Amino acid sequence: MGSIWRRRTGLAPVPHDSGTMRGRPAVDGGRRALRQVLYQAAFAAECHNPVLMPLAKRLRARGKPYKIVIIAIARRLFTIANAIVKTGETWRPQAG
Repeated sequence: MGSIWRRRTGLAPVPHDSGTMRGRPAVDGGRRALRQVLYQAAFAAECHNPVLMPLAKRLRARGKPYKIVIIAIARRLFTIANAIVKTGETWRPQAG
């Protein structure tokens, strides 16, 4: 279920392949407004969310490009939001 919803939000990588030509996957498609909101929220979460800051530091330490880090945080935010909606509970940050 997670994969289809990531595609619908525009956070899943879309390969740009044609025949024998291979292109770099890019984040594209989906609902533009939702993707933009998650992208902006990821910028704030990278610096201020105590649960997602270690994720950002870990990815940067591995040498990942900045945009890859932001998209990974946006995907994690989307997963957290889905869990909150599904369970109906309030969000309680847990160090991960």
